[in-house]
Amino acid sequence: MSDVKSSRIEGLHKMTPDARLQAVARQAGLDRDAVDSLAAAAGGQIDLADRLVENAIASMAIPLGVATNMIVDGREVLVPMATEESSVIAAVCNSAKRCRSTGGFRTSTSGPVMAAQIQLLGASDPENVRLKVLERFDAIKAVCDETDPLLLKVGGGFRDLDVRVVDSAEGPMTIVHIIVDTRDAMGANAVNSMAEALAPRLEQWTGARSLLRILTNLADRRVARVRAVWPVEEIGGAQVRDNMLSAYHFADADPYRAATHNKGIMNGVSAVVLATGNDTRAIEAGAHAYAARDGWYRSMSRWEADADGNLVGILEMPMAVGLVGGATKIHPTAQANLKILGVRTADELARIIVSVGLAQNFGALRALATTGIQKGHMALHAQNVALMVGAVGDEIDRVADELKALGKVRQDIAEEILARLRAGT
Repeated sequence: MSDVKSSRIEGLHKMTPDARLQAVARQAGLDRDAVDSLAAAAGGQIDLADRLVENAIASMAIPLGVATNMIVDGREVLVPMATEESSVIAAVCNSAKRCRSTGGFRTSTSGPVMAAQIQLLGASDPENVRLKVLERFDAIKAVCDETDPLLLKVGGGFRDLDVRVVDSAEGPMTIVHIIVDTRDAMGANAVNSMAEALAPRLEQWTGARSLLRILTNLADRRVARVRAVWPVEEIGGAQVRDNMLSAYHFADADPYRAATHNKGIMNGVSAVVLATGNDTRAIEAGAHAYAARDGWYRSMSRWEADADGNLVGILEMPMAVGLVGGATKIHPTAQANLKILGVRTADELARIIVSVGLAQNFGALRALATTGIQKGHMALHAQNVALMVGAVGDEIDRVADELKALGKVRQDIAEEILARLRAGT
């Protein structure tokens, strides 16, 4: 049961972060160690946290590591990754090393194009409404471009219009998509503002009632693509290659397997998205929706053997990331990570992120096709387990090493090992 006395704290949002922390501690019955831990977690950036989120009391640090060995479009790249999961960064490093001899990762993109939807309701003639909207193309472009003159100045702005009639439980509704080039921004604010400005005009022109006016995270016009070739000798031979292909075919045919297969891809993708201050939830939502675009949920990646018997990996997915706006622009850690990456445009960032996703997928498939996923993962997880049972200093490595030697990375065994070490037996 919760120790919270009441979830109602009058005026919490008006307090300073420190006063807010003390108020929450009183209501939740936190001890001094818990309060000190939360205070220390802010890491001197509590003022920034207070500007980024409501009712801030601390920050929560995620381990930040760097993936090595990456070559993307002929350029050597160091890739910062923010993740709490053991083996993720190691898998990318290993996978990237194994395809360096073939040039690493080759990418392409469809451009920084986002869409917002405007829902039109209440018309008895939704198809007629659709045509009325399409007839106003030039006027719609003018409204959208006037909404964000700065975007227009840097070469972005309204690009196209798509209007659909969607059947629903309450009958047909006309859905207007405005297609916008958002340049180096993720684009949510730009396209949402345009949709808001356009909605009342659509009502005037069509007689329909507008309701929702918001972007779609299924950014299927903003796709990043990557391919890479792994020599068969770098994989471990033809049998390992064929096992990896069988694992891929399983994921592509079965949504239960595809969910875990694709989660592995997102282990890499989301770690870079988070490290650069971009929106992990938007990227994840778009990726999984894109994986189901054919009517069933399947593998995001594609795997083949080329004429020489080498393994070819391909990944295409929506990648709506930006370099301006939000945490990307104001968070000092995100800014430092972008400097490590050496990217100048959102397009470059998208290419690197999708390359990391493919590398992560290769690592998981190869592990599954050989020793199994647990051997490498649990070996790296052994230190986490040692920490969980209270090991400190050199005890951490000693407990972890013994767990790995036993081949059983379990908390109960770690507790026994630590107790024996401390007893000197």
